[in-house]
Amino acid sequence: MTSMKSLAAGARTAQSELAASTSTQRAKALRWMAKAVRKSGNRVLAANRKDLARARVKGVSEAFLDRLRLSDRRLEEAVQAVEEFSRREDLLGETIEAWTTSAGLRIRKVRVPLGVVLLVFEARPLVCLEAAMLALKAGNALLLRPSRDAENSCRELIACVRSALKHAGLSADCVALVPPVGGKRRLHELLALHGLIDVVIPRGGASFIDWVRSHAKIPVIETGAGNCHVYVDASADASANLRQALAILVNAKTSRPSVCNAAEKLLVHKAIARKFLPVAVAALRERGVRVHGCERSRKLVKGLLRATEADWFKEYLGLEIAVKVVDSVDEAIAHINRYSTHHSEAICAKDRKALRRFLAGVDSAAVYANASTRFSDGGCFGFGGEIGISTQKLHARGPMAERELTSYKYVVEGKGQVRT
Repeated sequence: MTSMKSLAAGARTAQSELAASTSTQRAKALRWMAKAVRKSGNRVLAANRKDLARARVKGVSEAFLDRLRLSDRRLEEAVQAVEEFSRREDLLGETIEAWTTSAGLRIRKVRVPLGVVLLVFEARPLVCLEAAMLALKAGNALLLRPSRDAENSCRELIACVRSALKHAGLSADCVALVPPVGGKRRLHELLALHGLIDVVIPRGGASFIDWVRSHAKIPVIETGAGNCHVYVDASADASANLRQALAILVNAKTSRPSVCNAAEKLLVHKAIARKFLPVAVAALRERGVRVHGCERSRKLVKGLLRATEADWFKEYLGLEIAVKVVDSVDEAIAHINRYSTHHSEAICAKDRKALRRFLAGVDSAAVYANASTRFSDGGCFGFGGEIGISTQKLHARGPMAERELTSYKYVVEGKGQVRT
């Protein structure tokens, strides 16, 4: 079996060649990638059925199965995204800023690749395509380490990517699958390869991300965990506003509850709790959602499960939500900043002062005024895709696409100047 160090060294060599490639070559690789996946669709889906069967034997949740599951439609949507992304203007070599100093030096700030990116992720096999698409367009080599659950699906998809790279005249080692064998021991080896791997991006549950961060000797960009909130303000008291708030809540919670941008908490201002909560809980229950509530909300709606302190921190990733009645927008903000994972939060309100206070005061990567948190997505933001949603502040925040997978260097041109 190839050692982790050899795998990373191969990616480092391939990345040097990729960084010197043309935008035409990289776009060609993406077009071939789309063709290869479309041609191999039956093999990919057959491999995915094996992954699903093994997952069912393990007794995983339906939410987990949803993240793992591929279909003709999901695969075709991913292929179309790659095709569309191949036509986007290239960012590498872009001059971000330029100026001339008093000494006559011409300085340009030029966009360059990050280098070798390690992506470790759980369950979602189409992450392979989206990550490869973004990394290659930005000139990065990519090491993909999926969980055992998605192993068969990812192997087929990465075979398509590597075939496309060869067709485009690029090294297949620009994208490599790290076999998910050896458990965390081999992952620990990867996380120690400072100098060969430039950054690791973990995608998965909060405990998994915490483990990666605590063991990595290379820079980490944290992504994924989404304890997202919807706050319904007192000013959403008119019937039309309450209908809008209800639609936003139902969409944020139930349209795809297994993903990180789904709402996990509902906060309601005390002034409208008596009017809004019974209707909201009924709509959620109609869609199979289990509802936990604080003591105040349990007095307003019968049959709510008691919300514990642990519930306020929990990312359910399923048809479950916790509800709290608050006295003000400031209490809502304080609650969110304490318990959220700093992913995505929404306010439903008409009052401009409340909207401004919420949008300025909530410390998360994306904050929404009268819209669903489900829009926190690279595709929805117009980026073409995402390698993850960063919940930290250094280097990148929010949906990470091609631009966030680059750094920069200063190119300085002179005419013989020396510093005195």
